[in-house]
Amino acid sequence: MRVLAEQEWRARQDAHRERVQHWTGPHRRRQREGARHPVMDFLFTYYSHRPSQLERWQPGIGVALENGEEFLERRGYERTELGVALSPQVLTAKRLDTARFVRDLLTAVHARRPYLGCFGLHEWAMLYRTEPADVRHTGWPLRLGHDGTDEVVESMQIRCSHHDAFRFFTAPARPRNELQPTRADQIALEQPGCLHNNMDLFKWAYKLDPLVPAELVADCFDLAARIREVDMRASPYDLRELGYSPIPIETPEGRADYARRQREFADEARGLRGRLVGVCEALLARESAHV
Repeated sequence: MRVLAEQEWRARQDAHRERVQHWTGPHRRRQREGARHPVMDFLFTYYSHRPSQLERWQPGIGVALENGEEFLERRGYERTELGVALSPQVLTAKRLDTARFVRDLLTAVHARRPYLGCFGLHEWAMLYRTEPADVRHTGWPLRLGHDGTDEVVESMQIRCSHHDAFRFFTAPARPRNELQPTRADQIALEQPGCLHNNMDLFKWAYKLDPLVPAELVADCFDLAARIREVDMRASPYDLRELGYSPIPIETPEGRADYARRQREFADEARGLRGRLVGVCEALLARESAHV
């Protein structure tokens, strides 16, 4: 059990809250005003971690907090000889199953080479052969119009390996995908160049809450926020009014720009993926020690 002095953990708690309020503050303001944001809302609606949960700091398992009695108000914490810490009882069979799945998925992805030829076409395939009333982000124009969007889908190879992106393809677009990913294929198909796979590191971090240190959750959210911006800049939507310049993947220059950013994200995600695998391994080692 590692012990954090009160001064240290309070400083970390304050720094974490200040950091994530960069995102949670504007989101709350938009909610109060009834305003939608086609880029940032995704991080708080598709993902189920609430702003209040993201703002909440925790040290993770195996850490005791000096004078941390306020944490006893949270579920799963207990008083120990060294300070307040998460009880071993929070490591339930369900959480261990989650840790095992996350470890296996991230380890498989970690071992693969990134594929950089998808060019964000999943967003285009979600609009293929739709009418104006069918678009996901109503009120925002398409850069090339509906016909131009369809032409891009028909002119390029689509190779989406991410089930949670593929399931939103329109029915006419689904046969155009080189792969037909299902939930059961997740470990076999996901790859480290996929923007959605790398955004999902945030999901895997909070799925293990409160066992994962808050700073790691925030690091994953930070990456997801930056990836989401690129994801939508490369989409068919014209979001220049919001300050997002397009990445025109329908051009050779746009595709080169997208692939460069994709590789940079893959390199950054590799480090986060390794840290999450390390957390999962530590949790599973605790299970083995008690068998």
